[in-house]
Amino acid sequence: MEISEENLKTLANYLQQTLSPDANVRRPAEKFLEGVEVNQNYPILLLNLVHKPEIDMTIRVAGSVAFKNYIKRNWQVEEDQQDRIHAQDRASIKNLIVTLMLTSPETIQKQLSDAISIIGKTDFPLKWPELITQMVEKFSTGDFNVINGVLRTAHSLFKKYRYEFKSNELWMEIKYVLEKLAQPLTDLLVATMGLAETHANNVDALKVIYSSLALICKVFYSLNFQDLPEFFEDNIQTWMSNFHALLVADVKCLQNTDTDEAGIMEQLKSQICDNIALYAQKYDEEFQPFLPQFVTDVWSLLVATGLEPKHDLLVSNALQFLSTVAERNQYRHLFEDNTVLSSICEKVIIPNMEFRVSDEELFEDNPEEYTRRDIEGSDVDTRRRAACDLVNTLSQNFEQRIMEIFGQYLQVMLSKYSENPKQNWRSKDAALYLVTSLVSRGSTQRHGVTQTSQLVNIAQFCHEQIIPELERPDVNELPVLKADAIKYIMIFRTVLPSEVVISTLPQLIKHMTSESAVVHTYGACAVEKILMMKDSNNQPVLTGAQLEPLAADLLTNLFGVLEKPISEENEYVMKAIMRTFSTLQERVIPFLGAALPKLTQKLQHVAKNPSKPHFNHYLFETFSLAIRIVCKTNQAAVTSFEDILFPIFQGILQQDIQEFIPYVFQILSLLMEHTPPGSVPEPYIQLLPCLLAPVLWERPANISPLVRLLSAFAIQAAPQIIAQDKLGGFLGVFQKLIASKANDHEGFRLIQTMIQHFPPESLTAYHKQIFFLLFKRLSSSKTTKYVINLIVFFCMYAVKYSANQLVSTIDGIQAQMFGMLLEKLLITELQKVAGNVDRKIVACGITKLLCDCPEMYTGAYQKYWSPLLQALVAFFEMPVDESTLPDDHFIEVDDTPTFQTASAKLNFANSTKNDPLEAVSEPRQFLVQNLSTLGRSQPGRLPTLISNTSADCQRILQQYCAKFSVQLV
Repeated sequence: MEISEENLKTLANYLQQTLSPDANVRRPAEKFLEGVEVNQNYPILLLNLVHKPEIDMTIRVAGSVAFKNYIKRNWQVEEDQQDRIHAQDRASIKNLIVTLMLTSPETIQKQLSDAISIIGKTDFPLKWPELITQMVEKFSTGDFNVINGVLRTAHSLFKKYRYEFKSNELWMEIKYVLEKLAQPLTDLLVATMGLAETHANNVDALKVIYSSLALICKVFYSLNFQDLPEFFEDNIQTWMSNFHALLVADVKCLQNTDTDEAGIMEQLKSQICDNIALYAQKYDEEFQPFLPQFVTDVWSLLVATGLEPKHDLLVSNALQFLSTVAERNQYRHLFEDNTVLSSICEKVIIPNMEFRVSDEELFEDNPEEYTRRDIEGSDVDTRRRAACDLVNTLSQNFEQRIMEIFGQYLQVMLSKYSENPKQNWRSKDAALYLVTSLVSRGSTQRHGVTQTSQLVNIAQFCHEQIIPELERPDVNELPVLKADAIKYIMIFRTVLPSEVVISTLPQLIKHMTSESAVVHTYGACAVEKILMMKDSNNQPVLTGAQLEPLAADLLTNLFGVLEKPISEENEYVMKAIMRTFSTLQERVIPFLGAALPKLTQKLQHVAKNPSKPHFNHYLFETFSLAIRIVCKTNQAAVTSFEDILFPIFQGILQQDIQEFIPYVFQILSLLMEHTPPGSVPEPYIQLLPCLLAPVLWERPANISPLVRLLSAFAIQAAPQIIAQDKLGGFLGVFQKLIASKANDHEGFRLIQTMIQHFPPESLTAYHKQIFFLLFKRLSSSKTTKYVINLIVFFCMYAVKYSANQLVSTIDGIQAQMFGMLLEKLLITELQKVAGNVDRKIVACGITKLLCDCPEMYTGAYQKYWSPLLQALVAFFEMPVDESTLPDDHFIEVDDTPTFQTASAKLNFANSTKNDPLEAVSEPRQFLVQNLSTLGRSQPGRLPTLISNTSADCQRILQQYCAKFSVQLV
């Protein structure tokens, strides 16, 4: 693509179309841009367009977003992928982007700043050392719009230091950054503090200055997170005195009139609380002289700060700073005084636990967000959670005193409620929040609370305060308390007697009819968690038979929730439907006549615009379950499912709905696996050419489900595949997968299924080529995963065809090559193979080599016979070798899991790994029986061969013989 006015105009036109609400206009424009992005100069054209002031601002912003997404998709190149960005474009981008970012309007600056940090993740500092110099130089310009652009980029670039694992590379990078940035950043802090005084009466200037200070504080946090740098230790006085000044600063003209959104002062003080909490937690000794002053500052700040939502993050961080200090023994004395403890409880903790008007608005207007915060634990930045954390921390050191103080408050709150429930429901809400937070010491998502404390008796409190709320006849009355009561059952489900928890099920089911989205969501969530409960023998607390009498109401109410406009795609409800099916198993069949049409309708609806990944996932899981349950006893039902689902799946595939395609492949696999072999319906066969199209294999999320589907074809429809001349397509897929470090295991899965299920003669012509590809990949990249899979494959081949054929095929590629394989792979790496099925395949394959292959016991490879037997005996007796090979670079099966690749795997559609050697029950027995047969066919040879193994090996073989009553001749 040339950098010309005409091309700029074309690009602007297509970018404008991508903003269209009409999918018929938007989609083709997106496809066009996707198609041209591989062309040279495309990113440079985008940057040119973004920088042109005469172009409409919305198009420029769209261009900057497109550029950032282009960088996100293409800058990092996976090891076995080709680079989609031309080398010249990479260099040009790095030369242009910093200056462009700093001279752009703020909306564009933010996108370009993000792009720089994405590039920086892979290129900085080794491939882009000049970046930080370019940035630091701008501090001296005095232009705060430019300085803030630099600081914003620095914050984005260095934020990774907060969560990356310690390593030498990381230390070297931080050291390099500190050498360049620590002094200029400190100078900038001091200079900016001076400017704040100089411009004390200029509101516009102060806004920019305090924005800079907030960004400086964020960068400080990132640079200090891993360890305390020597520079900052030497200059601790400068930084802490300025933090103190900013924490107590009262800049009247910057006071924020908005009650909801945090202003610049709230953001700044909140970040300083984070910074001093970091020092209190990690650099205790160096921070000690400053700590009492900061405790006073934070205490004063908390007492003076109102309950408006704009202060939430500030109050939360301030409380977390006090928690950090309170959990350290050396600072106990700061909290020991009874007056101090009472004061903290009364003036800070109780006010911040109250259910505010803003909480009520969230409860009613944004139930999803309320639920996420309240029961999913994403409330880490809320006042309530921070207040509870502080109480829990204080109660570790002063449990008796804290329980006394809160015990009194609890009684007052509950009696206030009982005087006038309608008026004083907030008092009971605070009481319930206090109990669930203070009593639940240890908790997990899966099991709820696992430890408790002394504040209340959980079962008694449940009987007196919780059950009565659930038994009120009107499910719409006092919805916040209803939600609190259901949450109590959910949290304490493993601590309460199980009969009490199960007895609440009818009430929980009834509450699913509530108009409040939070209440009916909590009801569904609680039922789902109860159905997951296990007793001490790991058996379900509630069986399908026990659930059956409640099933009609439960399913009616769950599907009823999905009809409410506010909960059409409620993930908790869908998960509860899935879990109900799973618990009921075949008892769900009578209800499927009503349930399946509703599920199908829901699938058609969400396919138009997939927006709730978790809901969609549980919906597909529920279909998988229904197929499994029904088709297990009635194979003819497969056709009914196909008739319902095929038209929808066809639409999903034709419209290329990427989020759903991996699910479709898995469910098609499941349906095909339940079809009797040899009777695969025509629609599947027609689909086959599409499945082999390269474009589908370019999306990581499709790979595992596609391999699963092709494997189902190999098992169920091998004759049709051969008749349609599609065998080459299967082998092409295998070739692509085997070359990839991330997906080679899928390639092995496919080829092993083909070897097991295709007629042997159909693959004969391809054996040499298959082996050639395997050795080519071995020589270029020998990862542990690949080596393990290769050993299993060779052993499978020896079992399926013959050990002789394995040797002759490998030696057919290069003379004496099998000897190298024995020496470098089979004898040395055997111990790495794990997993019962794979270990059985390997044991049987090695046994075949030892006992069925004359080349091994009388021919060219005789010297390897004894070491191979010894390796096999060690394989049986020793633990799995978990060491890794140098080529690994810690490559995992999911190289870089995204949400989709990680979660698109359907548990209920999963195929268990089949055992191709079911006839062999005990591999050790298989070994000695085959050795015995060999001994009889080669008189006198076996004792000589065995005598070359170690004494230990010989002793263990004798034990095997004795155990399985076998004699070796």
